[in-house]
Amino acid sequence: MNVVVLGSGTSHGVPVIGCDCRVCTSSDARDRRYRASLWVRDESTSIVIDTGPEFRLQALRAGIDRLDAVLLTHAHADHLHGLDDVRPLCHHRSIPVYGNAGQIEEARERFSYIFRHTQMGGGKPLVDFLDAGKGKFAVGDLEVTPIPLMHGRLETSGYRIGNLAYLTDCNAIPEASYALLEGTEVVVIDALRFTTHETHFSVDEAIEAIERINPARAYLTHICHAVGHEELNSYLKGKKIEPAFDGLSFDLG
Repeated sequence: MNVVVLGSGTSHGVPVIGCDCRVCTSSDARDRRYRASLWVRDESTSIVIDTGPEFRLQALRAGIDRLDAVLLTHAHADHLHGLDDVRPLCHHRSIPVYGNAGQIEEARERFSYIFRHTQMGGGKPLVDFLDAGKGKFAVGDLEVTPIPLMHGRLETSGYRIGNLAYLTDCNAIPEASYALLEGTEVVVIDALRFTTHETHFSVDEAIEAIERINPARAYLTHICHAVGHEELNSYLKGKKIEPAFDGLSFDLG
């Protein structure tokens, strides 16, 4: 199974519009971050977690030419609003879009035009919004387990795919969810910045969660412009944790 970080940034992306801070003006390519998203694939199955506003650019950069499912973590704009750009990947078959019941309801409201009867032609992706429920389900050869998370007062969905866990946009992991993460080999987890935040893990809070899950390795994602890649990499030195960056690719058995 191959995993590609399509985006490692927060809701503004990095650089932030109108900002001239040291990270937004950095010459390090790893400090240029599209909105958070992940691509997971094996020989026969292709899954994207979240379709943010840059999905078209992410897909072109990564070379995505097939999509068997989209998994939604939640319906905030930075994780959903590129959904229309799956159109070239669903000319001949519908793509399932999974999320919890609340996420699916909100996504249907945002993309209500998909379900209105209009003329034939471009402008509508062929997608089926599906409630992922609380148990395991299969997408092709890949087994997916939704992982309930808390993003402030909002319940978001992390996902375990095989021995990979993707846990973005959260500041708490419920006790029952830790049980679902047992045996995880690789964790990709929200770590907004060094200081605390009402709805996101800080770097140190993410480290604490990683230590409890105890994967073989971990990557921090959803990083804002308050943190430079090399700065974060130095802070994590000696740990089995690294900052993710756009285009990061790794294989998982």
